[in-house]
Amino acid sequence: MRIQKITSKGQVTLPVAWRREANTDTITLQVDGDRLIISPARLKEPTDEYTVFDALRDNDGVGIPATELAKLLQQMK
Repeated sequence: MRIQKITSKGQVTLPVAWRREANTDTITLQVDGDRLIISPARLKEPTDEYTVFDALRDNDGVGIPATELAKLLQQMK
């Protein structure tokens, strides 16, 4: 067991030894009662997918229409 601080941005640093042992750069998170379970994600194929928009993180909890998201993604190309 190890106690980790959560930053004001809600971030937690996983110790390098844990990251090496997991041998992945992708994790899954699951809430089970009062426990947060962090596990290595075992993907069948490598992926470059990532979250480009998170309403809570990026827009004070307000979603955006799919058409607006599509426009933003087109601008990223």
